[in-house]
Amino acid sequence: MTSGYDGRAIANFVLDFCEARHRRVTNLALQKIVYFCHVWSLIELGRPLVRHRFEAWEYGPVLPYLYRQFRNYDRAQIVGRATRIDPKDGKHSVVVYDFDKETDSLLSEIADFYSRLRASDLVELSHAEGGPWHRVWNHGGKVNPGMQIEDAKIVEFYSKAVRPFSIQ
Repeated sequence: MTSGYDGRAIANFVLDFCEARHRRVTNLALQKIVYFCHVWSLIELGRPLVRHRFEAWEYGPVLPYLYRQFRNYDRAQIVGRATRIDPKDGKHSVVVYDFDKETDSLLSEIADFYSRLRASDLVELSHAEGGPWHRVWNHGGKVNPGMQIEDAKIVEFYSKAVRPFSIQ
């Protein structure tokens, strides 16, 4: 694990942001939006946003625990929020978020841009030829346990990319 936030907190931010703007978010789209939030945090802020590694799955980068949280929605709009089990009482509670101003501003810019795209477009963007997902998914070997996407590979690729949004 690296430094950063729980991916469920980022997901809840994205879901709240999108709900306030009447934008539909599916599990597939959410995974990609959270991934791109992480990507641009690495590039713009120089630090990981999510403390866990993304894995290369067929339809792009995924946080497995986040996928499990919302898999029952399938292709439907997510209306719930990510939860965690409280170690004190064993009950589920919504994962809250409280970001510094710089992170909040960046997340808003990224969520605003990427949440306007269709899930299929997000998948295509995450599958960029030579990109981190592409390199892990098409690794050429027989075994690649966990299919983890390293932050260093994300930085290497996206530091050369044009930002699709403007940072205020």
